[in-house]
Amino acid sequence: MPRVARQLVVPAVLGLVIGVVLAFQSGTSNSGLTQIPLGAYVTPIASDTAAALATADPPAGMKSPTTCDIIIPANPLSPQGLATPYQLTGPNGMTPAQSGCEMGNGGRLGAFVQATVLDPATGALSVYEPLVITQGTRPDTPDWKLDPPRIPADAVVTIDFGFSGSDLVQVGATPTTLADAHCVSGRAGSAFGQTSFCNGVNFFAAVRQAERKGRLKVPSPGTSDAIVPSGGDRGTGRSCPVIRNFEVAGLDPGESVTTTYLLNPLTGQTAPDNPTYQGYVAGATLLHNNSANAVLHEYVDPILGCTPFEAPDLSDANVPTSSEALDEIAAGAYQPKTAALVPENDKVVMDRGESDPAKTDLYREELGQAPVSAAASKSSSPAMYCQNLVDIQTPFLAANQKLLATGQSPVMATADNLLTFLADDLSASFTSLGCQQFRLTNPVTLKRNRAGVAIAAIFDTAVQTAP
Repeated sequence: MPRVARQLVVPAVLGLVIGVVLAFQSGTSNSGLTQIPLGAYVTPIASDTAAALATADPPAGMKSPTTCDIIIPANPLSPQGLATPYQLTGPNGMTPAQSGCEMGNGGRLGAFVQATVLDPATGALSVYEPLVITQGTRPDTPDWKLDPPRIPADAVVTIDFGFSGSDLVQVGATPTTLADAHCVSGRAGSAFGQTSFCNGVNFFAAVRQAERKGRLKVPSPGTSDAIVPSGGDRGTGRSCPVIRNFEVAGLDPGESVTTTYLLNPLTGQTAPDNPTYQGYVAGATLLHNNSANAVLHEYVDPILGCTPFEAPDLSDANVPTSSEALDEIAAGAYQPKTAALVPENDKVVMDRGESDPAKTDLYREELGQAPVSAAASKSSSPAMYCQNLVDIQTPFLAANQKLLATGQSPVMATADNLLTFLADDLSASFTSLGCQQFRLTNPVTLKRNRAGVAIAAIFDTAVQTAP
């Protein structure tokens, strides 16, 4: 909750997908920033805070690409590699300044990295958030260094990436970095875009082995009396939702990195988001990733009386935290009978607008999900994903609308409360996934005020069937 409270007070656009992506924008253009490459500490003044930066215009002539490169350090799965900052820079030889690929521009082109660690001997899990800096700068820390996390020599690590732009291109610090760390960013000529991974396949194989041996016991997500059961046999009753529940499913289900960083708004330098550096980087802005899981954990779960699966954060004094991989572990251990897997009509796994089963499989296996098959397609083929989104999420929102309406909207410029926010996302997801092509009808009717903010929603809970 302290992390949640900090996030709520920072101007941002948080992106989640309980229907469609939105963006939590904290940190914007580096316009007006004084770049100090060597990490010299300067206390920001009031006018250099996030509120001031959010209104700044890009410098004249600055290009605004939606693609950036991220330089992955050597041996990224090792303790030293985890503690070595990743570097964000422009594509095709462009500098950060020329391209806008700077962490000070984090709300538009910022990159975020999150590692989840398994001790195969004990089944213990932990999280570590490697720092991303703008190429040519240093971490905003007293000695410009970060202490390597203490993890077992045989630890199995997975690394997940998120990006605020359109395409984040992995670049290895050495010619063999990407291959050695089993980094995956899509198929040849068809990238995933905002997301990519390192070593996910090996990590989830080790997780399953630890579960079979009884070393890893994933706690049940539990139930909540606050939840009104919905969806009949398709629904999950009063069970607390996991990330594969259609009650909370939508677009970009893999864009789920929950990493946050501190930004010195005067220098454009970044630091880990923990109490040590919060005091050091006075007046820091909090940078968020476009996360598909943050709304579930920070907004929906508290309202429903549910708790996400968490593990110690090695980059934040072992404070319990969630991660993309932890959410997939929990969803795999307690997968709903009708599971929302990454669908083939999600843009991250499509190739030139067409379904690509091989690319979908590549993406799913990095998250420990089942490949495309007749069994998986019963819930998550393009048509069935759309049908289940309509027939499971719609009645869930309708049945729980009184409770959800008491929740805060993650983005007040989009919707005035949590219910209207989720309804707006469901409606947008229906359209973006092309659900209308399966002879389905958008189940949500929204009322908006003059500013375009969703202020009311009507749900059509009639069961629909895709041909």
